[in-house]
Amino acid sequence: MVHLSSRCSGPRPRLGTVTAVTVPTPTIPRKRLSPEDIRRPEGAEQRVLLAAPRGYCAGVDRAVIAVERALEHYGAPIYVRKEIVHNRHVVETLSAMGAVFVNETDEVPEGARVVFSAHGVSPAVHAEAAHRELSTIDATCPLVTKVHREAVRFARDGYRILLVGHAGHEEVEGTMGEAPEHITLIQNPDEARTVKVDPTESLVWISQTTLSVDETMETVNILRERFPHLQDPPSDDICYATQNRQVAVKKIAPEADLVLVVGSANSSNSVRLVEVALEHGAKASYRVDFAREVDESWFHDVATVGVTSGASVPEPLVQELLTLLADYGFTSVEEVVTAEEDLMFSLPRELRKDLKAAGKKTANKPDGADRDHRII
Repeated sequence: MVHLSSRCSGPRPRLGTVTAVTVPTPTIPRKRLSPEDIRRPEGAEQRVLLAAPRGYCAGVDRAVIAVERALEHYGAPIYVRKEIVHNRHVVETLSAMGAVFVNETDEVPEGARVVFSAHGVSPAVHAEAAHRELSTIDATCPLVTKVHREAVRFARDGYRILLVGHAGHEEVEGTMGEAPEHITLIQNPDEARTVKVDPTESLVWISQTTLSVDETMETVNILRERFPHLQDPPSDDICYATQNRQVAVKKIAPEADLVLVVGSANSSNSVRLVEVALEHGAKASYRVDFAREVDESWFHDVATVGVTSGASVPEPLVQELLTLLADYGFTSVEEVVTAEEDLMFSLPRELRKDLKAAGKKTANKPDGADRDHRII
């Protein structure tokens, strides 16, 4: 949501001068194919298999609510380093509420308040924020924090840490920043086959929380073959929500002519869901941010559409997609449930402390309602 104003700030140009103005070219919606134009498979019922669980995980829920509660309590602007979660709709909505998203901490005015995203930050970022006297709210997902602590502990104990993850992802940057001299990044099975480490070193692997379970284990198994003394982390690093959403997609993919994943391009777990769907039998699979991005030609000769969403996607975006599908004849919706999720994380410590001091509720949900926020 973007609010436009006709009022201009700053001095008006003098008469007779020429001011260069860049006017964005309006996007003209393309003409959609009508439902009558779509080839339908003969004798087959058009249906939707709706994966469950899908959408928001506990860490995303906590981070989004943290920004909303901070805006309510402190007032705008609230600065957020990086995207609070990887979802366009969430970022645009929070921006309209007064959140200001920046790439680096040095873009935040000294003494202002900044929220660290759910993906986590390195100790260097915390140090820079302290140097600039910023008030911080750390919305790092507790499951990511667990991986950070593992990295610190293994480095302290003298291990060479093999981190399975994607270069450039904020979570990976934050984890590597905990012990940069001790961590080697492994991005895929090919790198696992060629990575060079001192064979006399103690080795342990950890992983980014939002990866494909199958690809991660393929990478780890190659590392185990090369380095038999490689140790496992004390518990699985891949997020429970990431695993659950992949399991649900594996369930629906073999029956689906098409799987649609709602999620943003920079959402690692959303991108993985497309890959998982294709690997497990879906004839086609695409990722979209919004229902309006769906190409209705994908519906040609399709009887069954699988639908899911990444762990940072609000449910209303999925409902919009289901509405579009219904317009094209996919009115029968069957929810395929593979797990129940009831995990909840408390709000960040810094925010809870200030809310409590002001006599406000510190829970991130009233009376057990898990979606106490306005991302709709």
